[in-house]
Amino acid sequence: MTVLLWILAVLAVPTLIFVLWLAGVFLKEFFRPSPDDDTVAAEAAEKLGLLPAERQNTDYAAPLPADWAAARTAVRGGDWEPAAALLGAIGRDWERRSAVAYLLAECAAEEDAWLLAWEAARPGDPDAAVVRARSTVILAWELRGAQQAKHTTREQFEGFHRTLAAAREEIARAAALNPDDPTPYIAETWVALGLGYPNAEMDKLWAEITNRAPHHYEAHFSALQYWCAKWRGSERLAFEFAERAAAEAPLGSLLTALPLIAHFEHDDSEDTAADNTPEMLARVEAALADAAAADPAHPRLPELRHLLAFYLHLQGRDEAALEQFKLVDGHVDALPWRYRGNGMAAYYCQVRNTVAQTVTAQA
Repeated sequence: MTVLLWILAVLAVPTLIFVLWLAGVFLKEFFRPSPDDDTVAAEAAEKLGLLPAERQNTDYAAPLPADWAAARTAVRGGDWEPAAALLGAIGRDWERRSAVAYLLAECAAEEDAWLLAWEAARPGDPDAAVVRARSTVILAWELRGAQQAKHTTREQFEGFHRTLAAAREEIARAAALNPDDPTPYIAETWVALGLGYPNAEMDKLWAEITNRAPHHYEAHFSALQYWCAKWRGSERLAFEFAERAAAEAPLGSLLTALPLIAHFEHDDSEDTAADNTPEMLARVEAALADAAAADPAHPRLPELRHLLAFYLHLQGRDEAALEQFKLVDGHVDALPWRYRGNGMAAYYCQVRNTVAQTVTAQA
């Protein structure tokens, strides 16, 4: 009997070990903390090949074309000739000209030795002049800083206004050197905003722009900022400007973005009801058609796609929102993320991850 009990005990040991192991696994899983919603959403985005916040570019809304990036790299190394060649090749494509002039002007606002060399080598070059005009405006706004007026010092305002006044002279010179170019006047829009041009004076400036480029995206975006309530207009004036421009523009011009931007600039509601009105539903549909008809290489198309991704999500159309997110992922310097400053990538990923999780769960 004793031998039998001993044999049964020996045989029971493996079973006991297995039972204890199984119990351990169960307890470990039972008490393991559940992943939070943000983690689950981030994993859903990662499985779709979308990039985490730390890999989002916060300088641009989309990758730069290769020749643009090469010119930017060259000027940062002190060589102005690729920039001059790029603007010369662009010619009268005003949309691309204004975008490249701004890209180069940002570099000049940081360090302008290369631009000084360009101006010395080619006195009276309208391309160098337009970069100089834009860089002076950019420098003025950098002197002001991004804070609200109540948080901006008197010294900042003095430098801001002094540099904007100098910018007006540079703008006039660039306009005189290339009378057909709307780009100097587009730059002046930000002078108008900063110095507080009266509405009637802004109307005259706007006529100079539209006589040269009636459906220019950057021009309209800039002017809309002037007409917003936070600057020199009102909610009514902003929407009137945006709706009129969108209605008059040809399909593919991307100006259907303007009513969406006007809505974003003036919407202080706490829920999505304001984003789901018949007017907003129609605006998103119009913008989708506009994006589909646009030149895929249009330099401003990614900006509209960012807006579409945001508002499609707010309207519960997450599959369509995900399509837009996939087309822009990796670059986030666009509305609505841009206003979050250093947090723009995190905000973009928060919304995008929610969309990815929702679509994945429905699949």
